[in-house]
Amino acid sequence: MAMGSIRASGGDDEDGLDATPMSEINVTPMVDVMLVLLIIFMVAAPLMTTGVPVQLPKTAAAKVAQSKKPMEVTVDKEGQPSIAKEVFTTEGLTARLRAMAAEDKDQVVLVRGDRDVPYGKVMEVMGLVGQAGFTKVSLIAQSPGGAAAPAGGGAAR
Repeated sequence: MAMGSIRASGGDDEDGLDATPMSEINVTPMVDVMLVLLIIFMVAAPLMTTGVPVQLPKTAAAKVAQSKKPMEVTVDKEGQPSIAKEVFTTEGLTARLRAMAAEDKDQVVLVRGDRDVPYGKVMEVMGLVGQAGFTKVSLIAQSPGGAAAPAGGGAAR
């Protein structure tokens, strides 16, 4: 059984080409499917190997405590900053913070601001703390339960 022309007449097409059947396989769609599958497996493989499940042991060891109590800088309703109930002006606060930073730059500083104080004033005080040289600065907010907790961290620059 021989392969012949599709047309019964056996002559040329109207465009001048002989219409013989194609005997090759078009691999382009197969390559496209394989590349899509490769991408799917490359993305999915790291997600499947998140870790080995283990049962961690219980311990009676005490939690690691901070070496020092964090310093609190408070901004009251009038926008006056204070440290440990000692009210400062902006210049006085800067001088006091620089003196404290000279002693220990790794001291944790918590900034508390009254709810009625403009946000810019609290950020100004945070900036002064960062300029003084402290690198661990956080805001304190009141949690829904009522206890004060650090709200965010990072150095103020």
